[in-house]
Amino acid sequence: MKISKTAIVTGAYGAIGKAITRQLAEKSFNTWLVGRNEEKLHQAVQDIIRQTGNQDIHYRIVDLSRETSILDFASTWRDKLDVLINNACTSPRRKAETPEGIEMQFATNVLGYFRMIEAFKEFLKQSDDARIINVASYWAGGMDLDDPEFKRRKYDNDEAYRQSKQADRMLTVAFAKRLKASGMTVNACHPGDVNSKLSNDLGFGGHETPDQGAATPVWLATEPSLKGITGKYFADKSVAFCKFSEDAAGIERLYNLCESY
Repeated sequence: MKISKTAIVTGAYGAIGKAITRQLAEKSFNTWLVGRNEEKLHQAVQDIIRQTGNQDIHYRIVDLSRETSILDFASTWRDKLDVLINNACTSPRRKAETPEGIEMQFATNVLGYFRMIEAFKEFLKQSDDARIINVASYWAGGMDLDDPEFKRRKYDNDEAYRQSKQADRMLTVAFAKRLKASGMTVNACHPGDVNSKLSNDLGFGGHETPDQGAATPVWLATEPSLKGITGKYFADKSVAFCKFSEDAAGIERLYNLCESY
């Protein structure tokens, strides 16, 4: 099988993440699955190789909630990178913190995206069509930049999730602006309503299959006509209006907040 491009997918053994990775493998991508659970990563790699015949499927154990783990991963990377799909997401029902004392949803769902882009942007610059896709959600809002970690507010996993997905959509605009000169694109998307551990933790089910949920992220990663399109929010393979992208002051404040960590 001729390998054309290289992609990293975070949260790659979850329902949507695994479908994203398999669909990229079907398109001959050299694909790296990233997550915390080695057993699940190993099983996902074996499944995808068996299903697609693509042997260039690999994994790395990375805790996306911790900066040191992301930096360790980046320090061993030796190739150019064409696609980064930030998909890892968590929504614990009870408030949890990283060993560094950062609230888990903010650390994983927001800082994890921010740090992966920062850590891999130099590798992405080596590609002539580098694409960053931030898997966000239509279920977004309620951002409190004065209390992003629920230190003053009572923790609610649904509120924390919605805030984190708003942040992902805002950071997409911030990075699109900063990285445009280098030729890479940064876009966000709502993947779809898929029944997954994440949706269950939020008290929801889901009416779409993992493959349906993966369709828009994979399209953003591979559709030739999207080359050069950046800073947008997509749903169902179409540009969707994002009110958060119009808050220029809030976007800059969020970026600076993430940078301060």
